[in-house]
Amino acid sequence: MAVNDGIAQAPRRSAWRYVPVSDRTRMLLIFLPPAVLVFSIFVILPMVQAGFFAPYKWSGYGPAPWAMNEATGNPFGQWVGARNFDRMAGHSAFQAAATNTAMVVGVSLLIQLPLALAMALLIYRKSYANTVFRLIFFVPYILAEVATGLIWSFVLDGNYGLSRYASDLMGLGKALFPLAEKPWAFYSILGVIVWKYFGFHMMIYIAGLQSIPRELLESARIDGAKPLQRVIYIKLPLLWPAITVSVFYAVLGGLQVFDLVMPMTAGGPSNSSHTLVSYLYIFGFIRLDVGYGSAVGVFLFCVGVIFAFAYRNTVQREGRP
Repeated sequence: MAVNDGIAQAPRRSAWRYVPVSDRTRMLLIFLPPAVLVFSIFVILPMVQAGFFAPYKWSGYGPAPWAMNEATGNPFGQWVGARNFDRMAGHSAFQAAATNTAMVVGVSLLIQLPLALAMALLIYRKSYANTVFRLIFFVPYILAEVATGLIWSFVLDGNYGLSRYASDLMGLGKALFPLAEKPWAFYSILGVIVWKYFGFHMMIYIAGLQSIPRELLESARIDGAKPLQRVIYIKLPLLWPAITVSVFYAVLGGLQVFDLVMPMTAGGPSNSSHTLVSYLYIFGFIRLDVGYGSAVGVFLFCVGVIFAFAYRNTVQREGRP
């Protein structure tokens, strides 16, 4: 007890000591505000700004495009309304980028995921050899996208990469330059995408397969079910939650392909290998047309949101095929 002028005083206690707060609530109060702040600054704020910039023609320099001066106007920004979206719909490079993005999604769903599922069915059992194969197939996913793009740009270079040695072995008169020819440039990117990401989906399927009770599979085997029948009637239905998650990641990942395109082709030759994100970057920011780039970003955001809500309310709500 504290003594002040000869009078004993009880120590002061914070009022918060008497508020019943659980450990979970206390942890949320400590860790949630910083996460919300970072998410708002780097995710929410850019999305809101893109929505504001989309109806303007603005280079990114000077005051905001809507900050008009009554006397001289704003030389840095001009209201164009929906003209950016009209330009986007009629631009051949944008149409090629949208087609390429759809091809990435299609290849991911029709080639990458079936390949990952097949490999998972082959090596999901726990053994030393299967562990080695999992590591080999998963290593490409660990590599950074930019590093992967640079590696493959050297591999496919006709001057000093493996492409040159392959052309020599086949007896071709000239070296192959896949990244400099249409449509081989984008086909090369598709191959790298499958090579890099199928290991990630394979691990999702392996986790799902290892969660299936062994007793169930053993009972089916004793009852005379053949391996293919066990896959079709037991493994695939029980694997459906993992498949839905994998498909969701594959589609949204396909809509965001960027880091592989830039080091491999930068969208060339002649804008033939752009995806929507690389197109947005080149035509919106490298060419200093932030308003147009924001319009492309709004379009891409709408596509992603529509797919996410539609997928969640249909496939994931059902829970089973």
